Amino acid sequence: MHRENLTKAEEAEETIRTRFHRKLFSKFAQAVVCYDLIKPNDRIAVCMSGGKDSFLMAKLFQEIKRHDKFPFELVFLVMDPGYTPANREAVLRNAQLLDIPVTVFGTDIFENVSAVEKSPCYLCARMRRGHLYAKAKELGCNKIALGHHYDDVIETILMGMLYGGQVQTMMPKLKSSHFEGMELIRPMYLIREGDIEAWRDANGLSFLRCACRFTENEARGTGDGKGKRQKVKELIRALKREDPEIEQNIFKSVENVNLSTVLAYKDKENRRHFFLDDYDG
Repeated sequence: MHRENLTKAEEAEETIRTRFHRKLFSKFAQAVVCYDLIKPNDRIAVCMSGGKDSFLMAKLFQEIKRHDKFPFELVFLVMDPGYTPANREAVLRNAQLLDIPVTVFGTDIFENVSAVEKSPCYLCARMRRGHLYAKAKELGCNKIALGHHYDDVIETILMGMLYGGQVQTMMPKLKSSHFEGMELIRPMYLIREGDIEAWRDANGLSFLRCACRFTENEARGTGDGKGKRQKVKELIRALKREDPEIEQNIFKSVENVNLSTVLAYKDKENRRHFFLDDYDG
């Protein structure tokens, strides 16, 4: 079938199988295998914010399920945190355009966060995750999938060091502390943001960016300036101009931690271990 006879959903799927197979689907499958993200009989809530990352994630999940290696179920979950009618309509229109059968539920997160001055994005993210876990569990899911990608991971590493005074990363999966039996997975973990944007543009698609009131104020120049993540993005770009390996090295830095070369670390019980504790032992 010629490309001009395909629906928009079929076009998007075809590019995932052909032009973007190596950079998108192969990286998605690699993360699933490497980090053991999907198991037989999982019921996964694919959490869709309306942006490019989560819409691509939904299409990649549909594609990997098409391969039918083992049984698992998908629920495409859209949480409305208080979108404007236009933004909500944009999300639903894209879901229909790309043949993604979404389940939508509403919350008042934007209303609650809009008056918060300190770290509103952090609070918003935590509230979103709690609502997603709760709804996913209600729908019989045992996992939620988020659309964070490789660039998010390396930016988080640097943000933790520069602004948080700690070495940590955004994990490819983790068990929920508050929702028993629930797990979070990030199957886009190895996919580059530039490749997501290239897939979006190649298919003539347009998605939401973060649509909360805080970021709308930033866009109008009425906020408090450039956000920390944007500053870190620019720092990484500047460093990459001098060393093309810089992004890979940042990613590898949290794979190659040698505990004998750090001053202190915390174990999973949050107990602090100082290097002098067993220095003379």
